[in-house]
Amino acid sequence: MIGLISATAAGAVARDRLAAAWPGRTRVYDGPVREAVGRAFAECDQLVCFLATGAVVRLVAPLLSDKGSDPGVVCVDEAQRHAVSLVGGHGGGANELALAVSGVLGCAPVVTTATDATDIPGLDTLGWPVEGATAAVTRAILDGAPVTLEADAVWPLPPLPGNVAPAVAAARVAPGAPAEAPGAGTGSAPEHDRAPGAGHAEPDVSLAEAAAIAAVPVGGLPGAMAATVAAGVVAEAALADAAQERSPDTPAVVRVSDRVLALGEREVVLRPPSLVVGVGASRGAPADEVTGLIERTLAEAGLSAASVAALATVDAKAEEAGIVEAAARLGVPLRTYAAEELARIDVPNPSGPPLAAVGTPSVAETAALVGGGELLVPKRKSAPEGRAAMATCAVVRKEPRGRLAVVGLGPGARDLLTPRARDEIRRASVLVGLDQYVDQIRDLLRPGTRVLESGLGAEEERARTAVAEARAGHAVALIGSGDAGVYAMASPALAEASDDIDVVGVPGVTAALAAAAILGAPLGHDHVSISLSDLHTPWEVIERRVRAAAEADIVVTFYNPRSRGRDWQLPKALSILAEHRAPTTPVGVVRNASRPDGTSRLTTIAALDPATVDMMTVVVVGNTAAREIAGRMVTPRGYRWQTEGS
Repeated sequence: MIGLISATAAGAVARDRLAAAWPGRTRVYDGPVREAVGRAFAECDQLVCFLATGAVVRLVAPLLSDKGSDPGVVCVDEAQRHAVSLVGGHGGGANELALAVSGVLGCAPVVTTATDATDIPGLDTLGWPVEGATAAVTRAILDGAPVTLEADAVWPLPPLPGNVAPAVAAARVAPGAPAEAPGAGTGSAPEHDRAPGAGHAEPDVSLAEAAAIAAVPVGGLPGAMAATVAAGVVAEAALADAAQERSPDTPAVVRVSDRVLALGEREVVLRPPSLVVGVGASRGAPADEVTGLIERTLAEAGLSAASVAALATVDAKAEEAGIVEAAARLGVPLRTYAAEELARIDVPNPSGPPLAAVGTPSVAETAALVGGGELLVPKRKSAPEGRAAMATCAVVRKEPRGRLAVVGLGPGARDLLTPRARDEIRRASVLVGLDQYVDQIRDLLRPGTRVLESGLGAEEERARTAVAEARAGHAVALIGSGDAGVYAMASPALAEASDDIDVVGVPGVTAALAAAAILGAPLGHDHVSISLSDLHTPWEVIERRVRAAAEADIVVTFYNPRSRGRDWQLPKALSILAEHRAPTTPVGVVRNASRPDGTSRLTTIAALDPATVDMMTVVVVGNTAAREIAGRMVTPRGYRWQTEGS
């Protein structure tokens, strides 16, 4: 909930605008300002104060306790010129709130958090728990000082500038050579390739890329870590020794690990969601017993509870109070699976009682292993004094999954690029796309983003490259114009992708929709889009579709209508439609919809000159009901009240 506090009439007007824009998300606090701020601070997740920053500083200062729990506070001045992120920029979400307030009120956001100001993702904004000297390491990243990254595996993390380099890269520097890892430098501009997969000279290194290079076996332990407890002890001792040997001049260190680590004064560890704890329990098992077993098991194995992504059990235990409460205490979801599914998984410790009770010879191990992974800790039982164990657990480490976002950029205008598309572009450590589309959004890329761009005709290569980068564990954005799923890159990419990566689709404004908005309302009734390019689709198939649309009296939008080497298809398609529609049927012709050099005109089937159309043009042909009304192309929806009044 967002608390809104104002002191003047002008502030109240702005406050009410915000409340109207965000129904259900805000609460207005009236009365004396000091009391209103105090109540809102205690009851809300965030505050927007329509007051002077100095006044708000004095009001909230006595209320502050911890940056991890304090609400975010934004100040808006009397003239609504600025929305200032005052307190809780990251932890309280005040930076994002300032941007959101600015979007509603039209004021300028003021964000002074260093990482946001320099466009570098903060270590505490990645959505993962972070432990250690966060401020010191962040300062090193911002200062451009060498920062070493050590990771147990590759995770789809956002980019960081080139001064963040994996430990192995630093080790490659020959004795006597300058201690400068590949990619060291300012990281002020995104790296890019002309062709996907080409080599680079001194690239910026994204956090995800660095993690890939730094992902090395821990302590030389092979395979499934049979002696899990011993492994945790060995890792802990090795890291403690290493910390003692570091000199004060050693670079700051970012670790990515689910293991318990001994951290130095300039080290942080990011906790990836890599662990799944399978849990079994007898009816009535106390929550303390279940939770205690999980915590002891993790601690003895040298694993961090902060990396537990979920608890897992059989469907029959979905409402077992002890298990449900344990998940709540750990702050993770509880996943449940059918006994039949669990019974198909081979485990080292099957047992008769679970089979008799819930229909599977194992609960803890099989529930943790659903979807694969490495069994780090086989089934363990709780050990209550004076009675039999009522709980079991097992721990599995899941393989990291790369992330492929297929992003539609819209028709070209920046204000038609959706906020979701912008967010995905900025969180990607690898961007893949057609060179001219990359140019449209290059200014949005964060320092360290690796750009793989290529020219026209390389669609297959781009699709395969994007999927391969995601399979390597990276966060990838594959961009296309309009909506990436409409005559664009989503189809070839997803044809290459299997279920070993996460795929996110980000819709975009299509060329047809952008053109229709310019023309009027030509898509007001049933409509179809047809590409006239026979590069990949035989003309016989295209012609059959055009005839079907003509006979069905459906509005048709033609994509790829005409090129220099393909000039007869559009006249042929128009002649097919003309067999079923009057010569005066309106036709809309829009070139570069939404762009500064865009043009549009209305004509008819009989009057359209195909020579005026090219590949940057969308042609919209009306049905028999379409009309030109006041210079606009309109296809009636067919409402009764319209037909009855005509």
